[in-house]
Amino acid sequence: MSNVQVVIPLFPKFTALDGIGPYEVLQRIPTIDVTFIAHQRGEVRSENGFLGITADATFEDFPRPDVLVFPGGVGTRPLVHDEQVVEWVRNVHKTSTFTTSVCTGSLVLGAAGILKGLTATTHWSCYPELEAQGAIPTAQRVVEHLDKRIITAAGVSSGIDMALRLVELLVDRTAAEAAQLMIEYDPQPPFDCGSMAKATAQSGDIMLRVIEYAQLRQ
Repeated sequence: MSNVQVVIPLFPKFTALDGIGPYEVLQRIPTIDVTFIAHQRGEVRSENGFLGITADATFEDFPRPDVLVFPGGVGTRPLVHDEQVVEWVRNVHKTSTFTTSVCTGSLVLGAAGILKGLTATTHWSCYPELEAQGAIPTAQRVVEHLDKRIITAAGVSSGIDMALRLVELLVDRTAAEAAQLMIEYDPQPPFDCGSMAKATAQSGDIMLRVIEYAQLRQ
């Protein structure tokens, strides 16, 4: 029996942890193979340009992966208009075991039409954009529609949670717990400010200003 084939697309200005978080979980499982893909093989730089990750294959090389994990980042905005990528996602979902996203990767799933009328999540600052793609935004950290083989995760770090759930679904709970232990994922942050529901007015205001500045620089 062949291994489960997981692909994680890369694109200019992707958010590093969106892809690396799930990768760190999934690559621990001997029966799962993870491949980073892009329009072309070679290095792709993250949203601030500080980090480059090598894509070892192209979209065309993986027309029918078992699992798609689409990361987010400001670079997803052009992708929703990239018909090659959108059509690839649409076709992949026809045969995938699971089609998933992290952060604004859900915008690309939405552009492919597979989130229409479904609850889904993304980074808290992008709910209007997700809604514009036909989904129903929710603040839930991981949103599952297992009957439709779709899972979306909220911003950045939530991809780790989603990947652990994927391991449980693809293998079993013991494997997921072992992966969690291996990466010592036992969050104990010094501050309880990881969502807008918990954020102080001051921290929320600062983040909104940062996001507005980043949007102006796009």
